[in-house]
Amino acid sequence: MDIKKLQRVIIDALEDVKAQDIRVFSTTGQTDLFDRVIIATGTSNRQTRALASHVRDKAKQAGGHVISVEGEETGEWVLVDLGDAVVHVMQPSIRAYYNLEELWGDKPVPLKAAAPRAAASGAERKPAAKRAAATKSAAKKAAATKSAAKKAAATKSAAKKAAAKKPAASKPASKASAAKAPAAKKPAAKRPAARKASAG
Repeated sequence: MDIKKLQRVIIDALEDVKAQDIRVFSTTGQTDLFDRVIIATGTSNRQTRALASHVRDKAKQAGGHVISVEGEETGEWVLVDLGDAVVHVMQPSIRAYYNLEELWGDKPVPLKAAAPRAAASGAERKPAAKRAAATKSAAKKAAATKSAAKKAAATKSAAKKAAAKKPAASKPASKASAAKAPAAKKPAAKRPAARKASAG
């Protein structure tokens, strides 16, 4: 699917479920794994899941290929990998902390007004257009699936690097923090020695 069409489908899906602060960035020149990073905010676990689910469904309906969806278990940060575009739906505190705009924001893409819904619906009903899009996405499927793990690793690795620069005390609980090893337990104070001192 053409990247501009895919981008429009994603933005329309996010707006349908009232996503906040939608930002689109071109990653051409930064990575060859994908062409767009789209970031949006959901105000609750339920909304972030609903946003990601709606993006996935609308992309499929438009003939796109969904490679993977990650983070639905917690709903704090849900990533939808659509091949040429990666969508991050985040809760406000997670978005502020990881600041993906700083990582991918060199080339912001201006958002245009959505096309009339009636025209979009008419285009989706054309069987020939659907078949063409499905055929094109099937041709990309093998290469896209092979690079899916690399995409997720690239984004998470970059986010962790940015997070490492910030004070640990301000870090909110998230799926990224769960991967870190637990802190070593401090040995308990030896109380018997204190008793001997007081007895003497």
